[in-house]
Amino acid sequence: MALLMEHQFRQLPADRQVETRPFLETVSYLPPFFDCLGSTIFAPIKADISGNIMKIKQVYDSNPGRYKTLQMILEAEKEMHGAEWPKVGATLALMWLKRGLKFIQVFLQSLVDGEKDDTNPNLIRVNINKAYDIALKRYHGWFVQQLFKAALFATPYKSDFLKALSKGRDVKEEECLEKIRKFLLNFTATVEAIYDMFSRMNADLDYKV
Repeated sequence: MALLMEHQFRQLPADRQVETRPFLETVSYLPPFFDCLGSTIFAPIKADISGNIMKIKQVYDSNPGRYKTLQMILEAEKEMHGAEWPKVGATLALMWLKRGLKFIQVFLQSLVDGEKDDTNPNLIRVNINKAYDIALKRYHGWFVQQLFKAALFATPYKSDFLKALSKGRDVKEEECLEKIRKFLLNFTATVEAIYDMFSRMNADLDYKV
């Protein structure tokens, strides 16, 4: 749990604008989360998230004043790229990044809500499968979906996952889940604000990979 609690997301202001610099600083600590699920299994999602963070950071670093919030990035790129937008630049990177963040959010929420396979309560396949169905499945072609199905059978037990999340320390399950609940407050609000922004600006694309 230390992995998440050491780098919490900021509470959003009243206008729900997501400041770019603190967002990038915090989200950069999330890729190791996927090592807790099995580094080889989820390596492609981890690499995708890391790569998209880097692309957004490169744009932000080019002009921090102009790109103070994520919405300012989308607005500037829309003006710059015209008909090519939103399938370009940091906008495209953030579109895919938000889906990876949604996967994490739905998975963790499912865990704290107590959703489980009653016949195998120490498995986390139900939670991961729900997160994949909601956040990523519709954007993946048949082949990628089959790879994910196969990967499900190699996921760790819940007890091992929570221990990995706590950096190897033995922790009580309920104590760990309570910390996840606290982490989810600002994290969920941030993910929802980014989704709302993409919807408002008509910046989402529905193609498959």
